[in-house]
Amino acid sequence: MADFLLELLSEEIPARMQEKASADLARMFEAQLAEAGLKAAGIERFVTPRRLALIVRGLPAETEAVREERRGPRADAPEQALAGFLKSTGMTRDQLEEREEAKGRFLYAVIEKPGRATAEVLAEAIPAIIRDFAWPKSMRSGYSAQRWVRPLQGIVALLDGELVEIDAGDVRSGYATQGHRFLHEGPITIGGGDDYAAKLRACHVIVDPKERQTIIRDGAARLAAEAGLKLVPDEGLVAENAGLTEWPVPLLGRFDPAFLNVPPEVITLTMRTNQKYFALTEASTGKLAPNFICVANIDAKDGGEKIVQGNQKVLAARLSDAKFFWEQDLKIPLATQAQKLDQIVFHEKLGTVADKVERVAKLARWLVEEGIVPPPVMPAKAGIHRADAAPSDAAGMDPSLRWGDEERKALADMAEQAARLCKADLVTGMVGEFPELQGVMGGYYARAEGLPDAIADAIRDHYKPVGQGDEVPSAPATVAVSLADKLDSLASFISIDEWPTGSKDPFALRRSALGIIRLILENGLRLPVGRLVEAFLIAADKRLDQERLLDFFADRLKVQQREAGVRHDLIDAVFALGGEDDLVRLLARVKALQGFIATDNGANLLAGYKRAANILRIEEKKDGRAFAATSAVAYDPLPEEAALLAVLAGAEPAAAAAVEAEDFERAMAALAALRAPIDAFFDKVTVNDADPNKRTARLGMLTRIRDAVHRVADFSRIEG
Repeated sequence: MADFLLELLSEEIPARMQEKASADLARMFEAQLAEAGLKAAGIERFVTPRRLALIVRGLPAETEAVREERRGPRADAPEQALAGFLKSTGMTRDQLEEREEAKGRFLYAVIEKPGRATAEVLAEAIPAIIRDFAWPKSMRSGYSAQRWVRPLQGIVALLDGELVEIDAGDVRSGYATQGHRFLHEGPITIGGGDDYAAKLRACHVIVDPKERQTIIRDGAARLAAEAGLKLVPDEGLVAENAGLTEWPVPLLGRFDPAFLNVPPEVITLTMRTNQKYFALTEASTGKLAPNFICVANIDAKDGGEKIVQGNQKVLAARLSDAKFFWEQDLKIPLATQAQKLDQIVFHEKLGTVADKVERVAKLARWLVEEGIVPPPVMPAKAGIHRADAAPSDAAGMDPSLRWGDEERKALADMAEQAARLCKADLVTGMVGEFPELQGVMGGYYARAEGLPDAIADAIRDHYKPVGQGDEVPSAPATVAVSLADKLDSLASFISIDEWPTGSKDPFALRRSALGIIRLILENGLRLPVGRLVEAFLIAADKRLDQERLLDFFADRLKVQQREAGVRHDLIDAVFALGGEDDLVRLLARVKALQGFIATDNGANLLAGYKRAANILRIEEKKDGRAFAATSAVAYDPLPEEAALLAVLAGAEPAAAAAVEAEDFERAMAALAALRAPIDAFFDKVTVNDADPNKRTARLGMLTRIRDAVHRVADFSRIEG
């Protein structure tokens, strides 16, 4: 078995492309081996800013010989049929074998392929990989036809130390590579895979990106600790700096504390986005410290002092720009900034951002005035406090937190004002420079001009939740504006038939729907889909497809609940009832159902229900009619019939009352009482009795079973 080393040396590869390129090279190489009939024992991959490399372990010296037999046409087949077979095999008529079979004499092509030397296979495979490599962006060097992410400069291809001749346009393989651009001069001769990493390390190149990441992460944390500070964790920045350096050296710098008057998010983003610096916080207070950590690509003789000084000057210039934007923006009230939103097009069919703001403000007010936000009783987590507040009950709701007319009007005014200002920061200098800070900067500007904290918080957080792991707002004004903003986006784009299709969702409508669902569920908002459509009509002022909308929300709810372990078929089972479109109540019902189905009583009741439903379906089709529910019989019932009717008489109203009270666990418990009588009924009673009266009555009992269960969910939708 042999080891193979491949290195492709080039000018700098962008950090964002390195990991995928490394994985793609290994994948393409493995595919080329498989096509040739070779399989390696393992592949190690390496990447630095200037090179992609593989060390392939355990390659055989040659491919195995292959013998293939292909059955062709009959020996007396027409020339046209024979010609096609000969063309496909690359053989002549006299090279074919004739074999006698039960149905006559047939022609066979016996193709024998001798083994090929692995070096020969590699010499063909590597140029093909280089030629077909798919970079997001690539370029040509001079008059070369070869394209690469940056000009390709060298190829090392060694099979057990022997050179594999590779010809990739104007670049040919050899034994030599380059060390660190600044810390090592001249070529390095590589002996093979076993000395590759060690020789490059001696020349100040660490080829393993994971090792470079560890050096950066641990070195930055150590420097922070030595200065009495804490590193702000940022794995993305660790990976990016590892992709920018071959010999990473973390260094501690500082900036003028006067810049701390600028919001910390601005400073952190300036350092991260523009300079790739790590932020630090004070260990005792957690506040942003006037320090940073940069990562040099050399081990400087002065310990990095001049490098740090240069980085401090660059950062000071960046922070001065940020400070200028901050101070200039503070001079203009948000209400004045908002007047410029009519100059920004939201969508060509939906008007300007000012038009959107008008819809969001109207909808946010409606949500509060209609008692949807906040609900009549707010969750205790909402952070509302009153002197006479009673302790929260077991469901996390505080019965004392009820809203009077005056309080609700004040909240509606506040929500509307926040909505009218929530997009104003889009026209500020700071957000123009850092679009990632939209909302955040609006909150700062609102607070700076003396607006109430509730309005500032609503402006800051109205985009939340953005992703599945993002925090869900709970403050009433924020919930109203956030919900209104997402409802408007969804309604507006649906109104112009811009539904997501497949993997395409250019307007992030799935994310908006998930955000709406999370806001509703985690804040206990009672917003049935019927009222949801009413909210959409306020936003879009156009007719919407309610059924499609309900299906869309059901799909999003399944996605949202999948990670929580909620079964999609149980969501279907509750949705299928029709009329259950309150998401909070629906999910409570689903969770109760999931817990019930996991018990023996639940599993057996499901089996009994399905047996009853299947019999009913067959007999209803046969008779062409439905069977009325049986409450009493005109004959002497069997004990099992009488027992089932008696239990049904108690279980039906008990389950109905529990559902009405939204106590779904109690509803399940009521249905559980049916399990034993149903089992006994099917064991002892013949449903399709020869007596038509008994048959009709017993089918009516099955109808009652089905109807009773359907008060909770459509069990026919449950898998298993």
